[in-house]
Amino acid sequence: MGCCPECHAWDTFSASTPAATATIHGREITSKVTSMIQLNSVTEQPRERMMSSIAEWDRVMGGGIMRSSLLILTGDPGIGKSTLLLQVSNQLAQRYTVYYFSTEESLHQVKLRATRLGTINDQLLFSDQANLDAIITTAREGKPDVLIIDSIQNCYLPGTQSLPGGVGQLRESAFLLMRLAKEHDITVIITGHITKEGVIAGPKTLEHMVDAVFYLQGEDQWHTRVLRAVKNRFGTINEIGFFEMEQSGLREVPNINEHLINDATHSPGSVLVSVMEGSRPLLLELQALTVESKLSMPQRVISGLDHKQVMLIAAILQKYLHVKLSMHDIFFKVSGGFKVRESATDLGVALALLSSYFQQPIPEHAIALGEISLTGHIKPINQITMFIKEAEKFGLERILVAKNQKVDGSSCKVLRFQHVYELLSLFSES
Repeated sequence: MGCCPECHAWDTFSASTPAATATIHGREITSKVTSMIQLNSVTEQPRERMMSSIAEWDRVMGGGIMRSSLLILTGDPGIGKSTLLLQVSNQLAQRYTVYYFSTEESLHQVKLRATRLGTINDQLLFSDQANLDAIITTAREGKPDVLIIDSIQNCYLPGTQSLPGGVGQLRESAFLLMRLAKEHDITVIITGHITKEGVIAGPKTLEHMVDAVFYLQGEDQWHTRVLRAVKNRFGTINEIGFFEMEQSGLREVPNINEHLINDATHSPGSVLVSVMEGSRPLLLELQALTVESKLSMPQRVISGLDHKQVMLIAAILQKYLHVKLSMHDIFFKVSGGFKVRESATDLGVALALLSSYFQQPIPEHAIALGEISLTGHIKPINQITMFIKEAEKFGLERILVAKNQKVDGSSCKVLRFQHVYELLSLFSES
């Protein structure tokens, strides 16, 4: 063909050989062959973590935010996600370039919050743009160190028929942001809503696509917010951070055990235990109430512990101590709204049930640390040294452990038990 019908230029056509094609399920595959390499030939590049100077946040992140990662922060409406991100971004802006896109609130509303929090920072740049294409283009051109989007549900992709926040748009948005983070060395932090069932809206379409997922949760007893990692490719998922909601924003609570110990009571049915959350032990109060039941099927209301764990301990006590807990209503909870999943609390559960059953408190300023086998024997636990150091720090004087538990260098009085039979010695009138 001599003249191009499109541009009307002469002799502009050239011959080319198409790439070899294959078909899979009727679809042509024209991509080039990808070269494979050995991992030993990959050059290791140590990645710097970005520290925010907010210790509770940095610890939950795994020791700071990893560069080029895609993170999501979620929680109930009004729990403080935007407040926490504004404080974190203000600290990060001291050393890094931060773009903050507020898709839910106007810049006027953001300024009001920033003024209240004292986070007005000329190094921190804001926009209320919700067009995701425009946000990504701005990030590619500006190349910030950190890109924050609050929230992903309010972003929209132009040219699509679905509403913002739909499953399709969420998946595509997360994919585009993931490629932005990896290809342009930009750390992306997004916030997401959760449903009534407590999962990320979508539902849960974002969790497998991002590098880390963090939940900001509230505790009923105090104005406390708990930052918890449920997925983290660059750190442990067991770390939790504590914040207290105040007029001036979220304040770090570096030692939550002080709150927990102050609220503990020395009364029948109350026993202190300790569990590991990440790298630090928490001192928690177990509360049990046993009441002779007037129902054919006694009630079992348990909060904060596995229902089966409490029922198993109650069955062991009834088998070997002949206390008729099967004829009693059992109400059990962990103070502060925490959830415990460790067998190291078995001894505490048993003592709380017995203490309520006999209506006698265990010795004052005591903590129970032990596991109970199905034969009724009390077994030692791991990391006992860390638990004891934390107990001593807050003035606890007695430690109730297994008979063969190794305890070194403790100033506390150690009470040892081999079998659940021996627990009856704590209740003089039993």
